[in-house]
Amino acid sequence: MPIIECIPNVSEGRRPEVVEAIAAAIRSVEGVRLLDYSSDPSHNRSVFTMAGDAASLKAAVLAMFEQAVAAIDLRAHTGEHPRLGAVDVVPFVPIEGVTMEACVALAQDVAQEVAARFAVPIYLYEEASSNPARKNLEDIRRGEFEGRAAKMASPGWTPDYGPAAPHASAGASVVGARMPLIAYNINLNTDRLDVAKKIAAAIRHSSGGFRFVKAAGFELKDRGIVQVSMNLTNYEKTPIFRVFETVKREAERYGVSILESEIVGLVPAAALNACAEYYLQVAGFNANQILENKLRRDQ
Repeated sequence: MPIIECIPNVSEGRRPEVVEAIAAAIRSVEGVRLLDYSSDPSHNRSVFTMAGDAASLKAAVLAMFEQAVAAIDLRAHTGEHPRLGAVDVVPFVPIEGVTMEACVALAQDVAQEVAARFAVPIYLYEEASSNPARKNLEDIRRGEFEGRAAKMASPGWTPDYGPAAPHASAGASVVGARMPLIAYNINLNTDRLDVAKKIAAAIRHSSGGFRFVKAAGFELKDRGIVQVSMNLTNYEKTPIFRVFETVKREAERYGVSILESEIVGLVPAAALNACAEYYLQVAGFNANQILENKLRRDQ
């Protein structure tokens, strides 16, 4: 059976009852597996990871939108993470037995249905967008919910589907198709936001850093620390360990240390295998040396 992964980001991370209702809506759809979900109160955001075929994922995303649009009002929403919608972004990722073209078709189908059913404007991004100026999520999200009406009225920013003005409480959403990425954050042992922002600028591609890193600096006020928040869009060409070591060195320039790092959602085993090989300096390491991998492949 073709397997597609979908990783919706929802603008709610402080009300467990809302997050659980969305999770329940996803679980209620036959043929979909809710693999993981987690919430961040500082970002006021939750990330869901589910997998299934195209038809079941479409039904799950529609069920998720129904819950989120009813429960989330961005006019009263605050959080560290940029956002433009109650359901902020919905990416589809080809995993097995499915092409990127099929994921693009699914993204377009879901976007059209969401816009029609919930009156939420939808932008397409990454591989689902044919507009070079609107492939990058950060470019679409810039201005966030508060500036959405003005942005949508400006040249080149009419949504791909739905009304030409944002939904009063749910804003707009971004739907697309992309390759797998790793959501990876590094928390610093300081409250200096300027340090996190300088490190983010040093490592992200848009300001001269690693080609496959998107990064921003955030303040985690409830913990009194700051965070370098990243998306690693190609873990083979820019591995986790390289990013970690670079952030560590950059932090040392400011007399700051790393407190911890975190992975949001799921991560490919190969990405962690590479970290083990690097830090343990295992000569001639082979993934088949991992017991579970060997058992699975010999079945």
